[in-house]
Formats: sequence, structure tokens, C-alpha cells
Amino acid sequence: MRDEKTLFAPPELRAVHPLGKAPVLTDGDATIAESGAIIEYVLGRYGNGRLIPPVGAPERIRYTFWLHYAEGSAMPPLIMKLVFDRVKNAPAPFFVRPVARAIASRVQRDFVGPQIERHLSFMESELAKSTWFAGGEFTAADIQMMHPVASARARAGLSVTTHPRMSAWLERVQARPAYARAIQKGGPFAILKG
Repeated sequence: MRDEKTLFAPPELRAVHPLGKAPVLTDGDATIAESGAIIEYVLGRYGNGRLIPPVGAPERIRYTFWLHYAEGSAMPPLIMKLVFDRVKNAPAPFFVRPVARAIASRVQRDFVGPQIERHLSFMESELAKSTWFAGGEFTAADIQMMHPVASARARAGLSVTTHPRMSAWLERVQARPAYARAIQKGGPFAILKG
């Protein structure tokens, strides 16, 4: 769990990985950080062809794109929103507070907000093409996309009204028995809000 004030993972993770990043996976002698790399490792080692379209299938290109898009493109503006929301609401000396809030508000209005909406519109339109992000079958790309979509719902206004396809996709993911088992094993899924 991240520290609510610093947004960093707990210091104990440095003993596992030098960057102290989460998520991190240790499997025998292998220690892997970065969620996309973890997914690729787990599927390569234990997947037996599950959750990934076969090489050469048209869905494979979409799968690869969405697997990397989640953290590479979708999450940065959502993280920026979280940070600038915190700047706007952080305690500060009275003479600094209005300047910090004005800068944070302007960055959000002129850059972060439009970027988030561009990404949400893109994801919404892509889900018009298929049930899942990579095609007609649930894949690990959908697992990877869970975090940005849930983050957008928690902090960026994603709703059934604004983005019905993404909302329906999120409901399908959360209705999967594997999702229920993960929540039972790992505890409730929660996203930091601003």
C-alpha cells in the first residue's frame, strides 16, 4: 500500500528492489518490477498460451499496444492529476497558497484535463471495436488496463454517463471469477484520490 502523504510504496520494498517500486514480483532468483514486465514474465513462464493472442494473430498487435499503453500513455496524465490535486489542496503558507493553487489549476485546465479526456475518448472509441481491449477475448492487456480505467473512474470523472463502453468493460472485468478470487486473496481494490 502506498503512503498517503508521499505516494511512495513502503520502504520495505527497497529490500526487494532498489527502486522500492510496487508492484514487484520475486520468483526464485528473478525479481521483476514494472507491471507490464511482470505480466510478460508470468505469461512467459506460467501462462501456457493463456491470456495472450498467438503470435501472428491480428489481435496480438492490439494486445501488445494495450499492454504497454496502460502505463506508458494512459497513467501519466492520471498521475499528474493526482499530484496537482494534492498541490491545490496541500497546506502552505498563506502567501504561497494562492500561487500554488493558481498554477495547479492552470496546468490541470490547460494540459492535464485535455490529455485525460483525449485518452478517455480514445479508449471509449476503441472499445466500440471489440468487447475487450485486444479483441473478442479477455487477455492480460485487460488486466493491465484495469488500473488506468479504475483510476479514471476514481479521479477523472469516468462514469456510465460519460463513458458507457469503458464503464461496461470495467463491470465485465469485475464480474470475472478470477477478479473475485484476487480480491478475496489480496483485499479490496482501492485507488488513491486527489
